[in-house]
Amino acid sequence: MTVSARSRRLGLAALPLSVAVLLTGCFASPAPSANQHEGTDARLSIAMLQPPRSGLTPLSDDAFKLSRWSTAETLVVLDADGNALPGLATEWERVDTLTWRFSIRPGVTFHNGHPLTPASVVNSLQHAIDATPVPRILNGTKLTVRSDGDGVVITTATPDPLLPHRLSSPQLAILDADAYTESGVSPVGTGTGPFKITSVNGIVGATLDRYDGYWGEKAQASGIDVAFVPDGTARAAALRTGGAHVVEAIPAGQAASIDPERIVEVPMPRTNTLYLNTETGPFADPAVRAAAREALERASIVASVYEGRADVAEGLLGPAVPWAAGLRSESAYRDVLAARPAPAKVDGVTITLGTFTDRAELPEVAVMVQQQLEAVGFVVKQDVREYQFIEADALDGKFDAFILSRATVLDSGDPVAYLASDFTCEGGFSIAQLCDPKVDEAIRVASETEAGPARQQAIMLAEAQVLATDAALPMLHERVIQGEAAGVHQAARDPRERILITAETHLDAPR
Repeated sequence: MTVSARSRRLGLAALPLSVAVLLTGCFASPAPSANQHEGTDARLSIAMLQPPRSGLTPLSDDAFKLSRWSTAETLVVLDADGNALPGLATEWERVDTLTWRFSIRPGVTFHNGHPLTPASVVNSLQHAIDATPVPRILNGTKLTVRSDGDGVVITTATPDPLLPHRLSSPQLAILDADAYTESGVSPVGTGTGPFKITSVNGIVGATLDRYDGYWGEKAQASGIDVAFVPDGTARAAALRTGGAHVVEAIPAGQAASIDPERIVEVPMPRTNTLYLNTETGPFADPAVRAAAREALERASIVASVYEGRADVAEGLLGPAVPWAAGLRSESAYRDVLAARPAPAKVDGVTITLGTFTDRAELPEVAVMVQQQLEAVGFVVKQDVREYQFIEADALDGKFDAFILSRATVLDSGDPVAYLASDFTCEGGFSIAQLCDPKVDEAIRVASETEAGPARQQAIMLAEAQVLATDAALPMLHERVIQGEAAGVHQAARDPRERILITAETHLDAPR
């Protein structure tokens, strides 16, 4: 299979571009830059939820900041449906079951002027392979990488039909060799994106300028000024007062105080799910699990706790996975769900319900779930703690039921890793303690199917097998509220939170 470069414009539109930001005081007026101009060439200011945790090294979750700033790029990018498209690689070919060859885009330079070469790609990927801890996307994989003429050859230890998708992870961004030092990895001046990081001020902010040597379409904005603002009220105020042009993650409770035209709700690949312990306790009985399933009133939870700013769950995968909903109407999917047992009549059955405080909505969700379960005959005892103090007990099966906000699409843009982790016999995150041969087989088939429509169908059949057990009762799919000031155009609204500012993002010209 060979994937060739699409049109230059299509590739750029999908790129997880990253942006570097000048750390100014929180929402102070951006300092003028040497290349600042008026109109659509003006600088953009953004307010971000979390400061860097690992010095902006791409080998950590800080990589997603680099991609949202369009400053660091990957070999492969994903479109809205999760399909792999060319990035710094123009095409790729699966040579055999274990070997892939990626052609490296010519004419690309790093922000320090050094050329992108197969050797620099190998260097970046090898640092990721050797990292401790290894980037999430490489967990459980064994890769070898070498240059080959104008390309790079990557060999996997076992067949991996998702290798191109893995290479789209921001944690596998390609940086110049100068980025890698004994003291860590620095993206300052070493990326390839349309914006280059010029300064970083710890956990306060960052500054990026347009990179005029960019290989693709030049950025319309002359730069980006980033402030890290963990406080949600302060982020909302920055949007209201004009202190920031684009704002991440406005709390639902603050949304009513903002002009509705200034906020956008973006579906997240995150599902709020009630996991039931299938191994011990009352929910070891499938009919009792079915009783819990029938008791849930999902719409009332969305309306009350989330003020309508979430989507009622029809399955494990929500609207952020756009192909999922249509496949639920297929007969094979419906046939699996039709085999679920009828609910038992419950009278005085005592259960323990756990959740955590780190996500402010979850304790409120737990209260409503308790009321709904008690209305059909359960007796519910709650246990709510900080996540770090409750995770081990949840994984050890010490709760009958547990409410979790769970990401369903991880770094590869594919849900199989989530399904395998949470619902197989050998899964490492099996809060439901599920071990069902039909589920394991369906997930195995999905994991071995090539990317594309056939894999999507296999994934949905695996979802149906999980739902048929009632081990996990999806309640709602979360949204993130993004703020955009008047005059902002082409800010990305990305469910995967990989892209925010792109080369096309700009402000109106002043009148």
